[in-house]
Amino acid sequence: MPTSADLDAKMMSRALSEARFGRPSPNPNVGAVLAKGDQVIAVGHHERAGAEHAEVLALRAAGDKAAGATLYVTLEPCNHQGRTAPCTDAIIKAGLARVVVGCRDPNPNVDGGGIERLQQAGIEVVLGVRNAEARALIEPWVKHVTTGLPFIMIKMAISLDGRIATRTRASKWITGPEARAKVHELRAASDAVMVGIGTVLADDPQLTVRDVDGPNPVRVFVDSNLRVSAGAKAVVTASEVPTWILTTPEAPEPAERALTALGAEVIRVARSNEGRVDIQSALRVLAQRGIVTLMIEGGAELTGSVLAARLADELHVFIGPLLLGPRGRPGAVDWAGPEDPTDAPRIVDPKWELCGKDAYVHGVLAYSPSR
Repeated sequence: MPTSADLDAKMMSRALSEARFGRPSPNPNVGAVLAKGDQVIAVGHHERAGAEHAEVLALRAAGDKAAGATLYVTLEPCNHQGRTAPCTDAIIKAGLARVVVGCRDPNPNVDGGGIERLQQAGIEVVLGVRNAEARALIEPWVKHVTTGLPFIMIKMAISLDGRIATRTRASKWITGPEARAKVHELRAASDAVMVGIGTVLADDPQLTVRDVDGPNPVRVFVDSNLRVSAGAKAVVTASEVPTWILTTPEAPEPAERALTALGAEVIRVARSNEGRVDIQSALRVLAQRGIVTLMIEGGAELTGSVLAARLADELHVFIGPLLLGPRGRPGAVDWAGPEDPTDAPRIVDPKWELCGKDAYVHGVLAYSPSR
C-alpha cells in the first residue's frame, strides 16, 4: 500500500518532468502539479522569462477544482513582486490544503519567505521532497544568482593521444556526425557559447545549432585586440544570431565600428595584467546580461584560464578513435596544470557514452582543496 510519502515523491517526479519543458532563462526551470490523492488535476511549467509561473498556470487550469487540493512544486513559491505577482497570493486565494516543495529558493537577492507565508495562512507545507533532483534541475541558476557568474560547461573534441588537430592544423573532423549532433544539443541548451580569438581565426566557426532542432545561443568571442575579420561567418550573420565580442578598453575603435556595422556587439571589459580580456570581468558581464549557462568550445588558452581559475562546472569531452601523432597540435587546454595527479580537476561521477564510434565522457567537475 503506497504511503503519503510515496505519493508525494511520485507527484514531485511528475513536477520535475514538467519543469524540463520550459526555457525560462535567466529564470529557473519550475514545474507544478495539482492533485487530489493520486488524481492529477492540472500541471504547469514556467515557459519563459516574464511568463506566468508554473504554480499560477496549474491553478488557472484547475479552476474551482483547486480548492482543497495539494500543489507539488519543484521550487519554493515566490513571495515577492517581480515581473509577475507573488505566487503565494494565488495559492492562498485558491484554498489549497497542502503545498509540497522540492527545494527552497536560494536567491539571496529575494526576501523569500514563501513557505512561511503559506504556513501563516494555515496551509500545510512539506519541504524537501526529491530535494536533490529539484536542486540539480536549477544548479546553473543557483550559481548565477549566488555568485554573479554563469554556470560554465567546457566542451572538447580530442584524439586518443590528446590532440585537437594534425600537424597541418586540420581538425575536421576528429569526431563523427553523432558526436557533432550531441554538441549541437548542448549548444541548444546553452544561453551562450564562447570561443577565443585563436579558434575564430583558425576554424571560422558558425557556432549555431544545425544538426538538431533548437534555438541558437548567443555567440561570444574573446578578442582582446579585435583581430576578428569582418568576413568571419559569425560576424556576417550577426544580424541573424546575436554575436558579442568581448575586448579590452584599448582595442581599436575603427575595428569596432566595422564589426558593429554588421550587427555584432562589441563589449569592452577590464584588461588583465597581461593586457588581455580579464576572464573574471568578462564572465560577470555575461551574467549581468542574463547568460546563465555558458558553454566554452575553445581555444586552449581560454579553456586553460577558466580551469586555472576554478570557474568551470562541467566537462564534456568527445574522444575520436584516431591518433594524430606527436607533431599534431597539442591538447585542448593550455595551462600550467597540477603538480600532482591528485590535485587535478576531475569529473566527480563520470558518465561514459558512445556517440557513434566516438567516446563521450561528461559530468560535474571537482577541484582539489587549495594548498
